[in-house]
Amino acid sequence: MIGSGIIWGLESSIKTKLLEIGATSIEKAATSQQAQLSTQEQNWLDYIAGGMFAKVKKTGNGRFYTQ
Repeated sequence: MIGSGIIWGLESSIKTKLLEIGATSIEKAATSQQAQLSTQEQNWLDYIAGGMFAKVKKTGNGRFYTQ
């Protein structure tokens, strides 16, 4: 099982990249390619953005944002 520290690190990295490109709302949401996420970040993105209290959110059309 992957450690929670690794998940936290990936989530933090994804949030930073989304913030850098201004993906801070549903209207400004971006694709993983626009955020230039690494392969590892992309592999975990659905898991990280899947929870109700997740800090990274996924839109219905496959874009992501953070608040």
